[in-house]
Amino acid sequence: MSPHNHFMQEAVKLAEQGMRRGDGGPFGAVIVKEEKIVGRGWNRVLRTNDPSAHAEIVAIRDACSNLGNYWLEGCHLYVNCEPCPMCLAAIYWARIAYLTYGATRQDAANIGFDDNFIYQEVCLPADKRSLHSKQCCRYEALRIMQLWPSLENKQPY
Repeated sequence: MSPHNHFMQEAVKLAEQGMRRGDGGPFGAVIVKEEKIVGRGWNRVLRTNDPSAHAEIVAIRDACSNLGNYWLEGCHLYVNCEPCPMCLAAIYWARIAYLTYGATRQDAANIGFDDNFIYQEVCLPADKRSLHSKQCCRYEALRIMQLWPSLENKQPY
């Protein structure tokens, strides 16, 4: 069995175990660095009442904790289904280098996990989205943000 198949099978196994326990939907992920699993995750939305507890997010948090770093450069994420927009953004934020997925987002939509609406919404200007958005207290918020460049002990990320 190739390493890719081995790691994908681990993601599938985590997806099934979590789903059967009632933790959440049928999604699992592993993060690999230098041919070793450094992070594991499965969907825990129902178990934790956390809508962000998708397999990829859980695996990213696990890998970051295990590696002691918020960057996962050089890592490879294996997930049994194409990531949703939230997870895809987190993958980019974590600087994961490689993504391998099994099922497609259309496969997920076919069983009730349809995120096409979100893919469409994020491309719209704020005033065109279905989420009612309003800007407020920009200058107060901006004042705090403008302190960042002058902080001596900041750690850019």
